[in-house]
Amino acid sequence: MKNIEKMEGQNLEFKSSWSDECLKTISAFANSEGGDLVVGIDDNGNLIGVKNAKKLLEDIPNKIKNKLSIIPHVNLDEVEGKETIRIEIEPSINPISYSGRFYKRTGSTVQEVSGADLTVFLLSRSGRTWDALPSNAGIDDLDKETFERFIGMAKKRLPEISEKDDVGKILKNLELIGDGKLTNAGVLLFGMKPQRYITSSGARVGRFKTDIDILDTVEATGNLFKQVDALLEGIKKHLNVRFEIKGIERKDIWDYPLEAIREGLINALIHRDYLSTADIQIKVYDDRIKVWNPGKLPHEITVEDLKKEHGSIPRNRSLAYVFYYAGYIEKWGSGTMRIVDLCLDHGLPEPEFKEETGGLSIYFYKDVYSEEHLIKTGLNERQIKAVVYVKDRGKITNNEYQDLFGVSKKTSSRDFEELVKLNLFEKHGTTGKGTYYVLKGSQRGQRGHKGVLKEQN
Repeated sequence: MKNIEKMEGQNLEFKSSWSDECLKTISAFANSEGGDLVVGIDDNGNLIGVKNAKKLLEDIPNKIKNKLSIIPHVNLDEVEGKETIRIEIEPSINPISYSGRFYKRTGSTVQEVSGADLTVFLLSRSGRTWDALPSNAGIDDLDKETFERFIGMAKKRLPEISEKDDVGKILKNLELIGDGKLTNAGVLLFGMKPQRYITSSGARVGRFKTDIDILDTVEATGNLFKQVDALLEGIKKHLNVRFEIKGIERKDIWDYPLEAIREGLINALIHRDYLSTADIQIKVYDDRIKVWNPGKLPHEITVEDLKKEHGSIPRNRSLAYVFYYAGYIEKWGSGTMRIVDLCLDHGLPEPEFKEETGGLSIYFYKDVYSEEHLIKTGLNERQIKAVVYVKDRGKITNNEYQDLFGVSKKTSSRDFEELVKLNLFEKHGTTGKGTYYVLKGSQRGQRGHKGVLKEQN
């Protein structure tokens, strides 16, 4: 038997013979990116061939049309005297079910879509998102204070909006109401008690000493505008703040840029999966803050894309629109880049984005190269000043170290060896004048001295 070089994958599957079980695979291709099902080749890629090929050429298209309501391309191929049948399936605009169940293609496997995933799948095929669906709440469930606050904030981007307008008219223009019922987005944004209608719509902040030692917890309920405020205050109570005087103005300097934290919170509230039973979780540690929301990224966007210009594919489009009109977010797709910029401009390590435990996390790291932290590591005064120097200048050579601190080459080399061992510095070059040291994990770019710094254990 001939072994076929091409292997099964996202868009290709082999079957040694035809059976109605093939319809499950065909429906999965139609519900995904399309693909080819080849009959007459086994799972290991061995060429077997089919019997009664001409009859199958007549029966298969009719079977697929009658069972799945799609019309495939069915072709007869001949390889080394053996006949195979190739069934080409195009991606379908409409959801395709087989025996009342829906399937999708994931890699080389066929998986049934069920539960909350099925709801999202069917909504996506209808061109709607979950937040645009009607809820059981009426206009009487509105929080008037929040709604009036929004009108004031939205005037810059919606100059036609006015407090004199009928509330129902404004909600209709924002597509947040229909047939007297608020949409899910309308409840989340402006409801007095959204959790009465959407139980999994809360969030909480915890102060953690370790992963299991919880020192404090703040629960955030109410509509999303109130949650933003409550969550930010819940984080601020556990941060340090100092101030600088510039001219006649006093400026508060927090451990982290509050604008970046706020952006991360809004990102979590807008993009969370509200069909999940999990709440948004914010964990504040001594050296980092973790913001996690249920719901992974859309498959068109990777974690790496979040740090560069990328398109916006919001899970909850109505929420994103209203937060934009309120001035809470800028153009879509720029929020994560803004978070990175704000942290780097604050002199902090670049935040980290991770898909984990069924959701998306943003890790904000404290400055592990601050003098306060370095003193705790047991470094001598020279080494601490050298770290601060590199943080500001980007790099340092052995000769610069000797000149700065009036030490011998031997002492300088010994100090550097310890800094490298502690994962604070990394060495570039081997010997001679071309050797220099930079902060561990730093990546220099247009920002000059601001690098990407990872948490040190």
